[in-house]
Amino acid sequence: MAATCQWRTTSGKFRGMYLIAIAWLYVVVLMAVVEAVSPQGSVLGAFFTLVLYGALPLGLLLFIAGTPARRRKRHQAEAEAHKAPTPPPPDAP
Repeated sequence: MAATCQWRTTSGKFRGMYLIAIAWLYVVVLMAVVEAVSPQGSVLGAFFTLVLYGALPLGLLLFIAGTPARRRKRHQAEAEAHKAPTPPPPDAP
């Protein structure tokens, strides 16, 4: 018997990527703290650790992973715009 993932949203899609992103940010923040308090480290090094190991790669990953959802929403909005009837123009007095 295989185990199934029970973490589902209302759309029915698995959103475990956010859990992974939060865990990665936790690790990167701890790396930055160790860099800042280390005798050989610096606050500038901690900042670059946070940005180059955390924010930039994670932002890129979430942007790429979110592309199908953005595309789906755009197509849905276009379909609703074509399907919705246009209201009649108001009568001019």
